[in-house]
Amino acid sequence: MRRLRNVKIVATLGPASNDYATIRALFEAGADVFRLNMSHGTHEEQRARHTIIRQVEADTGLPICILADLQGPKLRVGVFANGSEELVVGADFRLDLDPAPGTLMRVNLPHPEIFAALEPGASLLVNDGKIRLEVTDCGADYANCKVTVGGTISNRKGVNVPDVVLPLAALSDKDRADLEFACEMGVDWLALSFVQRPEDVLEARELAKGRAAILSKIEKPAAVKAYDAILAVSDGIMVARGDLGVELPVQAVPPIQKRLVRGARAAAKPVIVATQMLESMIESPMPTRAEVSDVATAIYEGADAIMLSAESAAGSYPVEAVTTMNNVAISVEGDPVYRDIIEASRTAVRQTVADAIVSAAREIAETTNIKAVCCFTQTGTTVSLVARERPRVPIMALTPLMETARRLSLTWGTHCVITEPQERFKGAVIAAARAALSYGFAHEHEQILVVAGVPFNVQGTTNILRVAPCDERLIYRGDPE
Repeated sequence: MRRLRNVKIVATLGPASNDYATIRALFEAGADVFRLNMSHGTHEEQRARHTIIRQVEADTGLPICILADLQGPKLRVGVFANGSEELVVGADFRLDLDPAPGTLMRVNLPHPEIFAALEPGASLLVNDGKIRLEVTDCGADYANCKVTVGGTISNRKGVNVPDVVLPLAALSDKDRADLEFACEMGVDWLALSFVQRPEDVLEARELAKGRAAILSKIEKPAAVKAYDAILAVSDGIMVARGDLGVELPVQAVPPIQKRLVRGARAAAKPVIVATQMLESMIESPMPTRAEVSDVATAIYEGADAIMLSAESAAGSYPVEAVTTMNNVAISVEGDPVYRDIIEASRTAVRQTVADAIVSAAREIAETTNIKAVCCFTQTGTTVSLVARERPRVPIMALTPLMETARRLSLTWGTHCVITEPQERFKGAVIAAARAALSYGFAHEHEQILVVAGVPFNVQGTTNILRVAPCDERLIYRGDPE
């Protein structure tokens, strides 16, 4: 099964997509990556989904990527004696550590770390920003506030603190347990919530011990400010527009999205654009025109992947949502303007031999009749560098390691193929030609471009490229050993 697009589709699994038939249908409709949301469901439920995905992988013979999304610490108010209260603009309201049920005047906020970080003038957002409070006075166990945007406040509503870096770890006790469970189960990527600083990523990486790649969700203003440092220690990025749109003015999110995507592209690290992409398809078989434009914008920006959340996890039309994304992607990437935008936004990187090799590979592929760039890789580094160039021809990732193939299924334009280990370059060229023919990327009389590192099986040695015929007889006649 060959995708007719470069951008990847991430589909979240949930109650609407729990069985083999639905997950298989989602994959066939275009899902390249399945997301397990650790905020919902038990470990047993997540393990059952993981097992089904791996069964679909075995039945189709194609690597499938699995992303486990950690919940992160959730800041919530306590409960109210009446269940809820109506806050009006201009009223005084107090948050404190007192566990007594809340009233119209106060409520418990069981997070002393928040009070330790607050200062007068800071904003507190309740229930996804529907209620806004401004701190007028605060101490180690309280914050007196003025209501600036009123509304109904009820039991255990979430609290966002956009103005300060909170002294909270990105990993709660639940997250640590979920991380270990996900790694033991064998997921390919871990998405880290509540990232504020690079140290949050390094802590998760230490716990993962190389068993999964680390993807940082950028959803806090502090993460936007520290983006370059966070990107440097992350394996990938998710533009999590939900909390970003709560903690920042909504008009600030689109330019931030563009900057985050472009930064990740330049760093040769995959970037996912997420949240509310086809939100109306939770209940409708058709998306709105604005949603289609939103999906298209992410594709035009060169994002590696676009993500469905509740649309595929809990919606009434999960397969239709994936099909819609797939069709939008094919349409956008067939637009001549798409190539103009992608190439205009490409960042030239010329720092290493590997950078020069992949840049030359793209230029050769685009100026001659090359049908595919075939990369031999152990860790995925060569493929990531080629994908950064966003070439006009398909990228084939050939690797003997299933875990590398799965992980690369998140990377733009990459078609992953499991091959036998290679010791000599001629063998790699022959294997690439056979794969290109087998998967329909080229015919026998056409040419491919092979990129590899010699000696083989040594990380970070991308140092050779060769234009090769797909006719194996010609390879044996003229290619070097």
